[in-house]
Amino acid sequence: MINAYAASEPKGKLEPFAYDPGELKPYEVEIDVHHCGICHSDISVIDNEWGNAQYPVVPGHEVVGTIASVGENASHLTVGQPVGLGWHAGYCNHCAACHAGDQNLCAKSQATIIGHHGGFADKVRAAANSVIPIPDGIDLESAGPLFCGGITVFNPLVQFDVKPTDKVAVIGIGGLGHLALQFLNAWGCDVTAFTSSADKRKEALGLGAHHTLNSRDGKEIEAAAGRFDLIVSTVNVKLDWNLYLGTLKPRGRLHFVGATMDPLDIGVFSLIMGQRSVSGSPVGSPATMARMLEFALRHKIKPVIEKFRFDDINAAVARLRSGKARYRIVLSR
Repeated sequence: MINAYAASEPKGKLEPFAYDPGELKPYEVEIDVHHCGICHSDISVIDNEWGNAQYPVVPGHEVVGTIASVGENASHLTVGQPVGLGWHAGYCNHCAACHAGDQNLCAKSQATIIGHHGGFADKVRAAANSVIPIPDGIDLESAGPLFCGGITVFNPLVQFDVKPTDKVAVIGIGGLGHLALQFLNAWGCDVTAFTSSADKRKEALGLGAHHTLNSRDGKEIEAAAGRFDLIVSTVNVKLDWNLYLGTLKPRGRLHFVGATMDPLDIGVFSLIMGQRSVSGSPVGSPATMARMLEFALRHKIKPVIEKFRFDDINAAVARLRSGKARYRIVLSR
């Protein structure tokens, strides 16, 4: 049996929940969960904000643990090995995206917490090729958020060939944004943080930003016209996107990793005349996740976390809902 915490209804409290996962499949591994980050996506699924939650919901997709058992076709992983598990717990392995090494774009991928029980538990199961070995030297206690928040902001650096000479801005200095600042600084970019919080402006500079701009000051944003090669938006709220498009250089890109649910109100002439682009991306492939971990280890990048015990899980969720966490919450045993 696997002992977990589950919500049985939208916005429900997480309660103890035990389930029998059945026989371990040949391509699966079972992970002893030692730590698990809490992501806003966990809240979105608990609350059924996206309309695809399947109850009971066992959240948790920023898992760090050790391999407890290995299926007969998963021999590249060994019992006791430290590993991480992120948004995906499996892929179809036969579509064009999977064959191209873009498993994160697989239309039939298995989400870790939708139609599958996640890592708010003592154990979790997943397809072996979605489980990422953790290199020696990575701090295991704080590593969980790298497997969702970290890879979400690292992936665009690889996908769009971001250069060390680029000027890059980050909108929103929270769970995603605080990691984006660290990665971009280590990548060599000139980094600007857009934030509405006076307190976070100072923190952003400590995390790797070279400059800050007030995201609520239209004149300050207008004064940055034509400055950035790339803007990464990590927020899930509606902003004046045309104002931000004006801060892009010709051929600049406004890229979304924050899941705002409002339609984008964008004037097309700003795109046409500057040959600018608007795009979005999810988490990265297993190969990109492995690359991210090596980069994080080399540059000593780690999430800033607040720690809670698993048996204090509802207090941890309440802390995340409050918006006051700095900057990611991690459950530990």
